Amino acid sequence: MPRSRTLRDQLAGLPESPGVYVYRDVGDDVLYVGKAKSVRKRVLSYFQAPLSPNDPNSLRPRPGVHVKTAEMVDRIERVEVFVTGTETEALILEANLVKRHRPPFNIRLRDDKSYPYIAISLDEAYPRVYFTRERHRRDRMYFGPFSNAAKVRETLNALARIFPARPCEGPEPGRPSGVPCLDYHIKRCLAPCVDYISKADYRELIDQIIAFLSGKYRGLERDLETAMQTAAHEQRFEQAAIARNRLAAVRHLTERQWAKGESLGTMDVVGLAVDGDAGNIQVLQVRDGVMQDRQSFHLDLGGTDEPEAIVEEFAIEYYALAFTIPPLVVVPTGVAGGALEELLSERRGSRVEVRSAERGDKRRLLDLAERNARFALDQDRTRHELMAKRRRDSLDELQHHLGLDAPPVRIECYDISNLGATHTVASMVVFEGAVPAKAHYRSFGTRIDGGPDDFARIEEVITRRFQRLADGDTDPSFSRRPGLVVIDGGKGQLGAAVAGLAAAGVDVPVISLAKRFEEVYIPGRSSPLPIPEGSSAMRVLQAIRNEAHRFAVKNHRGKRGRAMTGSVLDALPGIGQARRTAILKHFGSPERFLEASPEEIAAVPGLPRKIAQDVYDHLHKTVSPEGVGLLAEEAPTSN
Repeated sequence: MPRSRTLRDQLAGLPESPGVYVYRDVGDDVLYVGKAKSVRKRVLSYFQAPLSPNDPNSLRPRPGVHVKTAEMVDRIERVEVFVTGTETEALILEANLVKRHRPPFNIRLRDDKSYPYIAISLDEAYPRVYFTRERHRRDRMYFGPFSNAAKVRETLNALARIFPARPCEGPEPGRPSGVPCLDYHIKRCLAPCVDYISKADYRELIDQIIAFLSGKYRGLERDLETAMQTAAHEQRFEQAAIARNRLAAVRHLTERQWAKGESLGTMDVVGLAVDGDAGNIQVLQVRDGVMQDRQSFHLDLGGTDEPEAIVEEFAIEYYALAFTIPPLVVVPTGVAGGALEELLSERRGSRVEVRSAERGDKRRLLDLAERNARFALDQDRTRHELMAKRRRDSLDELQHHLGLDAPPVRIECYDISNLGATHTVASMVVFEGAVPAKAHYRSFGTRIDGGPDDFARIEEVITRRFQRLADGDTDPSFSRRPGLVVIDGGKGQLGAAVAGLAAAGVDVPVISLAKRFEEVYIPGRSSPLPIPEGSSAMRVLQAIRNEAHRFAVKNHRGKRGRAMTGSVLDALPGIGQARRTAILKHFGSPERFLEASPEEIAAVPGLPRKIAQDVYDHLHKTVSPEGVGLLAEEAPTSN
C-alpha cells in the first residue's frame, strides 16, 4: 500500500485523548517520540490542512515549520500511538521511550557522554569519597551529575582539606606496611587504618560530608558549632579545635556565595537560549540560599523550537540523573509546570513547584541563568566556526602543496595489517571536511595467498574499492569519489595503489605517507614532496594515516582472536559450547588458555579432571611451544 494512503488512514483515526505518538520511517526506525494532551491535534499540526484523501499535498509539512521538522515529516512512514489516562502518564511514557530508542529528532544532551559524580562508598566500614562516571551501585550514594569534571575534582580537593576522609582505594583502609601514609602527616586523612579515629567518629565525618554535598549548610553549621561548644565544655580541647576549624572552613566557602535574599531557600533556576538547531541550558543550583553550582548543557534540538518542549525534555533527562530534586524549579517565562510538576513531585516523594518568576531575587537569578545560556551558546558557536575555518584552511593548504584542482573534502586512507602471511586485514578510513566519517569506514579481507606481500594486497584492495565506484555501487562508503587517496607506506605501496586505480579505470589523486621520516610521495616524482612538518596540511595527513593504522590493527586483532578461538577451542576433545564459554570466561583469552597447566585447566568450573588432562594432551600434541609463543606474544605489523 502506498505511503500516502497508509499514513492518511492512520492520521484519520488518531484519538483526541492524552497520549504518546511515535513517528517511524520506512525501515521502522523511530524518528521522534512526543506527548500531547490531544494526540490528534498535536500530530495533525505537523501536516498541511485539510487532510483530504484526494489532495497529494496534504501529507507535506505545514508551511513555516522548522527545516528539521520538515525533514522529519517527509520521512514519516507510519504513526504509532499510546493512549494514556493523564498528561503526566504520557510524560513518563515519553521519557521511557526516548531513553530506549534515542530518536534522532528528539532533544539530546550533546555528545551524550557520561557525566561525573561524587560517590560515597557507604557499603564499606570506612567509606571513601571519590570521583566516578558510573552510577549503578545501590549501596553507594551519588551526588551530581556535574557538567565539568574539573569542578568535581576541585570540590573533592576542598572536602579533603575540611573533612579528611581516607583517600586510599579498596574496601579496607591502609596499606600492607601497617603504618599511616603521607596523607595522615599532611592532615589529609585521619588514619582509620591504624585506629587513630573510631568507626563512629569516622561515620560522623561522612555524615558531615553528605550534609555539605546536599547543600544543608545551615544545619551543618549548627551541628559543628554544637560539637565545638560541647567538646570545649567537656575540656576536650583538641576535638573542639577540629570542630572550630571545620566550622570556619565551611563558613569561608559559603559566606561569599549567599544570594541577595537568604529567604530564597533551595531551588534550581533553569535558563534557556536557542539558536537554530543548537541550544544551551544553564542550571543554577541554590541550596539554603547559597549559589552552590552552575551547570551548562549544550543541546541538539532536533528541530524542536518550542521553549516548553525543550525545557520539559531536558528536565526529564536531567532529573532522571540527579541525586536530589529541589522543592522549587524556576523555569523561563511561558513554560508551564503542568505534567512536569507532577512527574518531579512523584520522583521526589513530595511536592515540587515548577513555575516562572516575574520579580524579585528569583527573577534576577533567572535573568542571570538566561544571560549565561546565551553567552555559552555564542561561545560554542564561535568555537565551532573557528574550528571549521581551521579545517577549511588545512584542506586549502593541502590542495596547494599537492597541486590539486580543488580542496580534498573527502580523503580516504588505506593500510595493511598482518601477522606474517596470516589474518591480513586492510583498512579504509574516511575523513570528510578533515573530520573522521566513521560510518564510512570499511575493512577488507585480502584474497592474496602466500607471504606478507603488502604491495600486492594494496593493489588488490584499491582495485576492489574503486571497481565498486566504477560499477555504480550504492553503498555510501563506495559511491562517493574521494578528492584524495592516501596510502600508508612508501614509494612501493604508492606504485601498487596507482596500478590498482588503473585496473579499476578510475582517475583519483593518490599519495603515500611513509612513517619513518613522515615523507610524502606522489606519482611521477622520485623524491618526497616538501610539506613542512607541523603544518596544518601535514597534520591532516598524519591524523588520517594514524587512524587508518589504528583501525587496521584493531580489525586484525579481532580476526586473529576469532581464528584462534575457532581453530583451537572447537577441536578440543569433550568440549562443547557450554564448556568452551566457561574456558574463555575463566582464562579471559585464548592466549592465556594455551599457556595453562593441567591443574589450571582442571580449575575451570564444570570441567572434569580427566577432560582437562585430555585437553592439555591434545593442545601439546597439536600446538608447538614456538607456535604458542608466536600466537600469544607477537604483535601485528602494519605498514
